[in-house]
Amino acid sequence: MSENGRTTRRQILARTGASVAAIAFAGNLTELFAGTASAQVNLGHTGYGPLVPDPKGLLDLPKGFRYRVLSREGAPLRSGEGEVPSHPDGMASFAGRHGRVHLVRNHENRADAEIPVPPVEGLTYDPAGKGGCTALTLDSDGRVRSERVAIAGTAVNCAGGPTPWGTWLTCEETEDKAGTGGYAKDHGFVFEVDPADPRRSGAVPLTAMGRFQHEAVAVDPRRGIVYETEDAFERPFGLFYRFLPDKPLGGPGSLRAGGRLQAMRVPGVPDLSSVQEPGARFDGVEWADVPDPLAARTPVRLQDFGPRGITHAQKLEGCYWGGRSVYFVSSYARSAEGSAADHYGQIWRYDPSARRLTLVVVFGPDTDVQLPGESPDNICLAPSGGLMVCEDGNGAQHVFGVTRQGDVYAMARNRQNIGTDEEPEWGEFAGVSFSPDGGTMYVNCYSPGTTFAVTVAPRAVPR
Repeated sequence: MSENGRTTRRQILARTGASVAAIAFAGNLTELFAGTASAQVNLGHTGYGPLVPDPKGLLDLPKGFRYRVLSREGAPLRSGEGEVPSHPDGMASFAGRHGRVHLVRNHENRADAEIPVPPVEGLTYDPAGKGGCTALTLDSDGRVRSERVAIAGTAVNCAGGPTPWGTWLTCEETEDKAGTGGYAKDHGFVFEVDPADPRRSGAVPLTAMGRFQHEAVAVDPRRGIVYETEDAFERPFGLFYRFLPDKPLGGPGSLRAGGRLQAMRVPGVPDLSSVQEPGARFDGVEWADVPDPLAARTPVRLQDFGPRGITHAQKLEGCYWGGRSVYFVSSYARSAEGSAADHYGQIWRYDPSARRLTLVVVFGPDTDVQLPGESPDNICLAPSGGLMVCEDGNGAQHVFGVTRQGDVYAMARNRQNIGTDEEPEWGEFAGVSFSPDGGTMYVNCYSPGTTFAVTVAPRAVPR
């Protein structure tokens, strides 16, 4: 769409079908892949050549790749519980028995969502909530064998993260309270979902993990500490949190036992956007107890953390664990909206042992401000060590791959036009993730809601 009534260069390129790797990076990309596999596998290694227009008008891929549509918004759920809900977002896969794969998928539904997650007895938190998760089970050939509701009655389920014990933590990106928007219960929580049998996890909010606009989580597999990002839209923006469980690494349901929620304080840095130089390092990072994790009266980011304050950042989104550190993403910062400075995206690394925070990578314009490498949203590490980035901006929408050497290539392009021929528009990608064996890339098209499985043909060779 246009910006301030102007047609952007990015939009013009999108209309011509040009495949442009509209991302630039500055910083040490090698750091992002610490602790990941280095073997070359089928996907995520390097560029595969230009994208080939899909005759079905769904998904463009490089020559030699193919996709399978696993699920479409509005189609009947195989469980018979209702329709496939709108707005698929964050997603992860888990190994099942006999070569099966369990795929858990968020639905970022607000109160006005066209197709809600159907309420199911025993799996519904708040009957007024339209968000939640669905779970698909794929057989060893990648075919869908079941599709069902995994949790319902939640709201704005954006991202989340897997646990070391094989469950999914789904996050509500809202902080609406009971009585707001018709909700019967407070929202803004994390919920645990068992991908193999959702009824084992139910619909229990993990209240000790805080009530705020959650985005994503990552679990330290050695200590059991859970790190959380907050995607707050208005100044003073969000915080970066850690949750110290009373039963660390205790397995399914253990996070219900409670724990302590803390927010990150970087001495002398009230706003992370003010840091612009890749490689900038801050030692002596502190963690301050959150005064009221349930935000009964005041949102957490507005609470009093004492005279030393707390560190904020605009649009904190993706979060993952790699090696001995946790990485998290700030999608962008805009001084016009209250940030200390502007950027097109940052990736930060926090090393708990050293109590050190490092700005690893800065996203930037590839050519000019009308063609930005803008808004990195969901990101994941490919099994080969490459980085996959879901684009969330104007014009054509891509999944971009990034090699360890910093080479950027287009892996997929959404061809489902939800605008008009004169003013085309494409929904963002979300939930990019890989199968347990690394041979399949799963990704969601947010609108119209579509879940794809992408595989490489036997003769596809990296360029």
